[in-house]
Amino acid sequence: MSRIIAAGWGAVSPAGWTAADLVAALQAGEPLPVDESVRAGTTKTLRARKVPKPATRSAFITHPRFRRTSPVSQYAVSAALGALVEDRALVEQGTLRLGVVFCVMSGCVNYSRRFYDEVLRDPATASPLVFPETVFNAPASHLAALLGATGINYTLVGDPGMFLQGLAQGAQWIKRGQVDACLVVSAEEGEWMTVEASALFEPKMVVSEGAGAIYLKGATSGKVSLEGITDAYSFNDSNSKATAAAQMQMELMQAGAVDWLCDSLSGCVASDKAEAAAWASAIAPRWSAKKILGEAFAATSAWQCVLACERVASQAATSVNVSVVGCNQQAIGARWSKA
Repeated sequence: MSRIIAAGWGAVSPAGWTAADLVAALQAGEPLPVDESVRAGTTKTLRARKVPKPATRSAFITHPRFRRTSPVSQYAVSAALGALVEDRALVEQGTLRLGVVFCVMSGCVNYSRRFYDEVLRDPATASPLVFPETVFNAPASHLAALLGATGINYTLVGDPGMFLQGLAQGAQWIKRGQVDACLVVSAEEGEWMTVEASALFEPKMVVSEGAGAIYLKGATSGKVSLEGITDAYSFNDSNSKATAAAQMQMELMQAGAVDWLCDSLSGCVASDKAEAAAWASAIAPRWSAKKILGEAFAATSAWQCVLACERVASQAATSVNVSVVGCNQQAIGARWSKA
């Protein structure tokens, strides 16, 4: 049986529109600047990290499906194309059966806010052209249309740990022979609603936006191998967040020591407490993407996996653990190793 390898990866973040920009930001080790603005009609200051405008206009924007897409779809497609690279032609020719798993938490909030603004102003004139962009699976639909991909296409909605669930789903499809390869993508966009909602639970959290994508294939050779995904340890009345984080950490470490850790710590003491305790004795160096880039929900865990793949591919590490303790649902981990 061939391994599941990461054949490519891509990222869009407040650091820029490539995975290289993402890595450079983490290597610099300094939190990126925070944009501050006052929401119209209020005195509330909104603090967020936004994706910068691209240096050049992306070619896919001219596709008919992208005439009115929201940023979340544009981020998702840019990251996905960065991961797919030369195999894009095989998908377009119909010679490669591509699966797509899109993972999201807050989703298309930009168009949702615009649509409900119109409904509240005058329901009779609310544009039905806006509504399709409010649904969770819009980015996955646009990506498939752009590529001409007719394979399995799922959208998974959940907390930040959902991207790792998506990796497990894609690997399962490949091993079952349902697809030849799978793009696992996650994206989120910034909007005042998510900034204000996050502040209700963690006032010090800086919300951000962007996307990450991993292109999985079943192959006997490659630079980076997906060694495994842990069980998803839910937290609820009978299983605390701290216990779930400890269970995930224990399962990851059963596979042996690693050279690097990509965790989901944000720098906010209250929200970090469970994960910080679980990894308190870890001796491997680590990257904490949220401390540099901000909280991008499901996209953040995609960044963690992209960073892990970059560490292994560059031979800076032979194995990397990714630890995700979500905000309201699960603790889940992944292990990436030299193929």
